[in-house]
Amino acid sequence: MWIFAVRVFLGILLCASYQCLECPFGCECFAVTRTVKCVSEDLLAVPQSTPGYAKTVIITGNNIHQVGPESFTEMENVTNIILSNNRITEMASHSFSALLNLRFLDLSENQLALIHPEALSIPGSPLQELNLSHSLHNFTALTDLTTALRWGGLRGLLRLDLSGNHLALLPPGMFSHLPNLQQLFLTNNSLVAVYRGTFSGTSRLELLDLTHNIFITFGADALKELQRLGNIRILLGDNPYTCSCEISPFVAWLNESTAQVDVDAVRCASPRGLRDTRLRGLRVHAIGCVDAVQAEVLDLTLQTSYVFLGLVLGLVGMVFLFVLYLNRKGMKKWIVDMRDACREVLEAYHHRYEIDSDPRLRHISENADVNS
Repeated sequence: MWIFAVRVFLGILLCASYQCLECPFGCECFAVTRTVKCVSEDLLAVPQSTPGYAKTVIITGNNIHQVGPESFTEMENVTNIILSNNRITEMASHSFSALLNLRFLDLSENQLALIHPEALSIPGSPLQELNLSHSLHNFTALTDLTTALRWGGLRGLLRLDLSGNHLALLPPGMFSHLPNLQQLFLTNNSLVAVYRGTFSGTSRLELLDLTHNIFITFGADALKELQRLGNIRILLGDNPYTCSCEISPFVAWLNESTAQVDVDAVRCASPRGLRDTRLRGLRVHAIGCVDAVQAEVLDLTLQTSYVFLGLVLGLVGMVFLFVLYLNRKGMKKWIVDMRDACREVLEAYHHRYEIDSDPRLRHISENADVNS
């Protein structure tokens, strides 16, 4: 009984302090927890006139297609807003500018197609956590978001979640205007590569999640970009890595990097013989490669063999020419005899042809053949 009395007393005090307003239609208001909930009420707009004590506003499962600066004019004390699964397609300029104390914003599970460059701009940059997972409708929305992150003045942002947005690439410098970002979640996308400058400006990053994408390896530029992040936690597991010779630089990086990588989850997806094999510690012989030292030795051996073969062929040629030189007179006589013999044969064939082609001489030829 006394607990109920305390709650009532606290509610009265809060209402007196914050000039309590009535709870918006279709919502539930909880003075003790300073929470307003508007869940699955088929709302078409953000409810206005929320109680002044509200710190957390939860509006989910509705049909709010657009948010703008007029949507949150009575929520200056709110610190947490959850707007997930509302079918939001558009964020207008300065949509959240009235929320001067906003720390956490959840826009997940929406269908954002139009994002104004200054949609996330809030005076004083109070926002610390932004959840945009499963919220971008198309590639244009990604371009808009990149501009909004640049113009939003989000210098206080610590955590950004872009999971589940079918992202195939990340524009270089996309996060360069988030200097205090500590946690970046890119899991469950379609990323195939990391390019130079992708994470530029994120000098305070502590956690990078790249799990459940479609990386088959990481190239030289990607490894330099990851190396530049330093000793942070990098999650790279559950990707379809192809354990062929091309993956050897990535394996070497895993073996040498000081980053905290989830190495137990970084495993081969193909070929079949190496499936589910951990990449860290994988020997180059297992993926059909030779290491650099062996490659140099092999290359030197081949070069030596080619030089030796050239010397042998050169020596044989010199011997052949020397033999020809010693027998030059005999060779000359043999060539002359062969020429004369060929000439006699050709003259005989020519004479025979003239006899056969002249009708007047044909009977001479026939008599000669009979007599013979």
